Amino acid sequence: MSASELAGQFFDSAIRLLEQVRDEEAESVAAAGALLADTVADGGRLFAFGAGHSSLVAQDVVYRAGGLAVVNLLAVPGVVGVDVQPATLGSALERVSGLAAAALDTSPARSGDTLIVVSLSGRNPLPVEMAVNARALGLRVIGLTSVAYAGATRSRHTSGTFLKDHCDVVLDSRIPVGDATLSVPGVPAPFAPASNVVAGALIQAVVATAAGELAARGITPPLLRSGNVDGGHEWNDRVMSEYADRIFYRR
Repeated sequence: MSASELAGQFFDSAIRLLEQVRDEEAESVAAAGALLADTVADGGRLFAFGAGHSSLVAQDVVYRAGGLAVVNLLAVPGVVGVDVQPATLGSALERVSGLAAAALDTSPARSGDTLIVVSLSGRNPLPVEMAVNARALGLRVIGLTSVAYAGATRSRHTSGTFLKDHCDVVLDSRIPVGDATLSVPGVPAPFAPASNVVAGALIQAVVATAAGELAARGITPPLLRSGNVDGGHEWNDRVMSEYADRIFYRR
């Protein structure tokens, strides 16, 4: 099979997954968008968290052109992308109980805020406890995960539960267990993961829904513009000044 054929197969697989979540997760996307809009309208703050590659999805809605200015990254050192050496340490940290509580307790998150937790499997202690502890603090939680993992794997948390069990809204990415989309003779393992393609689209769909919901309520959504268009920096400075008490990545 040629390289171009494999590329085409990957695009086809990703498109099918995107179409599936578009059609089957529409209600959850609407609920998550409404929850973000409620939080903004009520004066709350928005946070996003993910570990490892899931952190890249969370980061994509923070300080993002076309995105809501009030989304902040809830960062846990060692799991923000692949930012430690050896990289396997980040995977080990996802299994450390108590780390989520420490991160939340030292963060600016408070009751009335909303936290998006991104985790493909949702089985490790860090995302599970992030959701549990956030709700205990009075935050509302949106979980972006693949529910299939709960039926095919065992939780690594002592409670036996998954991220999906501790959320106000669950966004199911519909990613198959193992993530990879392609298998061909001569290649010894499945390859071509699509989880971040789909999760990135889902989280952006939620933000888009929230912006539309705010506008429908007569509230101007606090959107950022690209700094690479004329007037973009001036626009962003104005929005960030107006919402300075809800933005923590600029301090």
